[in-house]
Amino acid sequence: MKIAVTGATGHLGSLVVKKLSEKVDQANIIALVHNKNHAQDLIKEGYKIREIDFQNVSTLNTALQKVDTLVYVASKTYSVFDRVRELENVLSAMQENHISNLVAMSFIADQEDNPFVMSPFYGYLPRRLAGTKLNYAIAKNSLYADPLVPYLPELIERKGLIYPVGKQAMSFISLEDSAEAMTTMALKPEILQSRKSYLLTQARSYTMPELGKIMTKVTGHEIGYHPVSVEEFGKIYATEGDGEELASMYAGGAMGYLHGLSDDFAHITEHEPESMEHFLARNYHKNN
Repeated sequence: MKIAVTGATGHLGSLVVKKLSEKVDQANIIALVHNKNHAQDLIKEGYKIREIDFQNVSTLNTALQKVDTLVYVASKTYSVFDRVRELENVLSAMQENHISNLVAMSFIADQEDNPFVMSPFYGYLPRRLAGTKLNYAIAKNSLYADPLVPYLPELIERKGLIYPVGKQAMSFISLEDSAEAMTTMALKPEILQSRKSYLLTQARSYTMPELGKIMTKVTGHEIGYHPVSVEEFGKIYATEGDGEELASMYAGGAMGYLHGLSDDFAHITEHEPESMEHFLARNYHKNN
């Protein structure tokens, strides 16, 4: 069975490729990338590489030849129009190549009144797939825990988290755990054929004071909670290019829309996800 993975040089896609290689013959894995020059490590390791352009369906038609299952890790864009067109091109290429199995990445912020700029796409995805005849499983990720690790020095300097979510809790999952779940979803027929969404979270969620206490314990530095407004948050991170978009996500968080708990990860993988404290301690001390 040939399994293709989009975004194979990205944070999540590369981990999916790695996890797949632990369970299936490497010859059955196809890494789909946007630029082969960025895939030198995968090429050296012997993976089959095919270039794609999500906005050019002909490249997808060629790249998905003789593929049985596609793991779709979406591009990083804050354009709903581009993401919808991307999905439609993927589905068109799957139909062209008679591919019937799909594992699709999604996100917890999919509520119809969520102000997050990308929530329309995440609401569209499951409804669009429901109208197909595909075998599919949707991995609905909660917030990634991974960015918290390089964020810790800034938080230590600020002496507090500043997310504008008030008293609301937020749920997290690590990229590695997400990749493991998506890999297993692609390989377990009963899940792959379920036509369902699976919410991937750690065993508990955290209010910001609770998360600060864990960070304080891990780093040995006092990290409290000193929230700024949604508008101020957007201005603070404007120079990174996605301040307004992230601010809109946390505006949804303030409405309780980044909170949700599920045992789907354990159901899929047959073990518990890594806890936040263990994850932060393992990665913080590795880098310090």
